[in-house]
Amino acid sequence: METLDVVIWTIRQRKGRAKPYELRWKVGTEPKSKSFLTRALADHFRADLLKAAKKGEPFDTLTGLPASVTKTEKVALTWYDFCRKYVRMRWKAAAAKTRESIVDSLTVATFAMLADEASGLPKREIRAAMQWALIPRQEGEEAPPHLAYAVRLLQKGTINVRDLADPIVARNVCEQLTLTRDGKRAAADTTARRRRGLNTALEYAIDLGELAENPLKRVKQKKVARDNTVDRRCVVNPAQARELLVSLSYVGSWHRGRGRRLVAFFATLYFAGLRPAEAIGLRETDCLLPEEGWGLLTLEITRPSSGKQWTDSGDVHDQRGLKQRGEREVRPVPIPPELVAILLAHLKEFGTASDGRLFRNERRGVLGASTYSRAWEEARHFALAPEKVTSPLAGKPYDLRHAALSTWLNAGVDASVVAERAGNSVEVLLKRYAKCLDGRDGQINRQIETALDN
Repeated sequence: METLDVVIWTIRQRKGRAKPYELRWKVGTEPKSKSFLTRALADHFRADLLKAAKKGEPFDTLTGLPASVTKTEKVALTWYDFCRKYVRMRWKAAAAKTRESIVDSLTVATFAMLADEASGLPKREIRAAMQWALIPRQEGEEAPPHLAYAVRLLQKGTINVRDLADPIVARNVCEQLTLTRDGKRAAADTTARRRRGLNTALEYAIDLGELAENPLKRVKQKKVARDNTVDRRCVVNPAQARELLVSLSYVGSWHRGRGRRLVAFFATLYFAGLRPAEAIGLRETDCLLPEEGWGLLTLEITRPSSGKQWTDSGDVHDQRGLKQRGEREVRPVPIPPELVAILLAHLKEFGTASDGRLFRNERRGVLGASTYSRAWEEARHFALAPEKVTSPLAGKPYDLRHAALSTWLNAGVDASVVAERAGNSVEVLLKRYAKCLDGRDGQINRQIETALDN
């Protein structure tokens, strides 16, 4: 039933409510109301009703809305449904790490998109429920019992995507992107990664017609100095690197060879400048190891650790092509005789995994980050003086790659050659390792003195 008898009242604020701004109106004898997160959203909705009433549109007594507003309400996507739609669109073509990053960005943004009972959920439960909901699953699959309640509340308790057009909502979302799980300020890189992920998602919302423009463009981001250069304090010299490799032999019992089987793995990070994920994927067929002289590693695959829920195979380690390269593109890396000898000795003592990989764990599976990180920390205690153990020196296995690239640059190797072997661009290489180019201060000082004497 429809009627032209409509009375629209002003907006009232009810403190303590998840949606504190309420608009009330009457259609015939039927009172209606709707609550909003911000006054701007309530004002916008009220303006739509007033516009329809002024035009003489009949209002439905059941829904309380004119046809023009009813049509708009039907097509509006909730944030929860939009996130699911977007992740499914991106999932197939995205790498496991990218999938994880997308879900993290959307989940953190969800904290500012809640309404009704969902706004009372702890963030820990929201994280778990959103992660379960966003990972594509079989149609009709039910949430596990411990997440079912939170998933139900989120299904009906998020505001619409188009509500992001309100600057207050968009600003609240951006604020959430800057926070850690315990409410502290997140690292600048984390905030930037989340914002990039959300920005791409909102561009998709524009494609769907949910937004006229990207609301993030109107929220000014406080510029934070981001220093991505490598800390020279973490870079070991050749003597320290060799001492650390020797110390790995003493990690764990001798008969199990826990540390010994990792010596060659860490040696590839230092002598070849490999990333850990590249070394994990290294196969015997990728190695040219002559009895004398330099050898060659031809890198083709990488095995980054992501988590079972993010990979297509259900394994912890994804299998991808090389970083920043085409799917089947390879990267040749010449290796010095010292590394050739280490790899030959490793193959002789430990052989390979069933698929030809050089490095594996004690159960013959893919080498995990927790396994080699524990061994590395133990080796640091053997090799370094107590004051060095507590310092940043070689604090992480990845620091061996930093040391390798720094050593090559300091040796005077052309930056383009180093970049090609390392799998970086020249620009990124020089920017990241600018502070690690030691040994040139004297030369620079002499150049300045010469200039001043002229």
